[in-house]
Amino acid sequence: MATGAMTAEMVNSTTGFTQSEMKEFVRHHFEEFVNRKNIGLGDQNFASDFRDHGADVPPGTPPGPEGAKQYVGGALKMFPDMHVTIEDIIAEGDKVVVRNTWRATNPANGVKLQFAGIVIWRVAHRQLVERWAYLEAPHSA
Repeated sequence: MATGAMTAEMVNSTTGFTQSEMKEFVRHHFEEFVNRKNIGLGDQNFASDFRDHGADVPPGTPPGPEGAKQYVGGALKMFPDMHVTIEDIIAEGDKVVVRNTWRATNPANGVKLQFAGIVIWRVAHRQLVERWAYLEAPHSA
């Protein structure tokens, strides 16, 4: 066997992506949906039956893309400069795990806030179908 030989990644029949493509899909989702405030991207990235199991999701948030768009859109209205940084990203099977840091400024008093979290996404048919999130409480940066 030759040293340095690379093996081609296989496309997962459930996700429609290779592991690298799945990580890039989630990375792009955070960049566009949150950092660039492209909330409309939710209609494309979230499956119609998307389910959010995140501990951070307010009760009564509707399922599907509308709930995700409502939740993130509301956060962006409260904190217009909100920005998420992906610290680590791991893909395995049909899931992508992200460790991230969120930063924003409270517009009422100018206090810089941040919080970190872990998000697990399940992907199927090239869309986000489930989310589990565990986020620490925001604190002064």
